[in-house]
Amino acid sequence: MKILFFCSFLIFLSCTSNKIDDINCTEEARAGLNVTVKDAITNQVLGNGITVTAKDINYTENLEFYNENNPVFSGAWERQGTYIITVSGAGYIPFVSESITVKADECHVIPQQLQVILQPE
Repeated sequence: MKILFFCSFLIFLSCTSNKIDDINCTEEARAGLNVTVKDAITNQVLGNGITVTAKDINYTENLEFYNENNPVFSGAWERQGTYIITVSGAGYIPFVSESITVKADECHVIPQQLQVILQPE
């Protein structure tokens, strides 16, 4: 009887699930940084001709501008870190952000949104 109880107990322990295993993560990658850039005078969203760079210690990435329908510069795909964002473009005063921290949960990075208003020169 004791052996049966002990075996039942071992089976019970092996069948309990780990909470992390219960999480169903999606497979798409998420951008840790999403930056919208606007002109300070016209309030128009800027894309072409604008460069958005993210730097985290020794890591540097130029964020990509996808299209006019989704006018956002995105990058740091599934990458945690503390970033300084630099935004520049011809005819505008360059912008340098404060530190922006990208964290992650069990599945993905937690996207950070930033809106930058560029001042014309």
